[in-house]
Amino acid sequence: MQKNEGTIDRALRIIAGVVLIALVFVGPQTPWGWIGVIPLATGLVGWCPAYRLLGLRTCSVDSKA
Repeated sequence: MQKNEGTIDRALRIIAGVVLIALVFVGPQTPWGWIGVIPLATGLVGWCPAYRLLGLRTCSVDSKA
């Protein structure tokens, strides 16, 4: 599995994931906040399956995981 997310992209995904998950406990407290697990996981791993399908890549260096 080859990384396809850059550093800024990964950081934004992690932040967005944590914020969405936090909405489960504070704010509207709906289960929809658990959708934040997806950007959190892809941000931590550095690989996005949607990017692969669309042929996108925000990682500037060819790094292998």
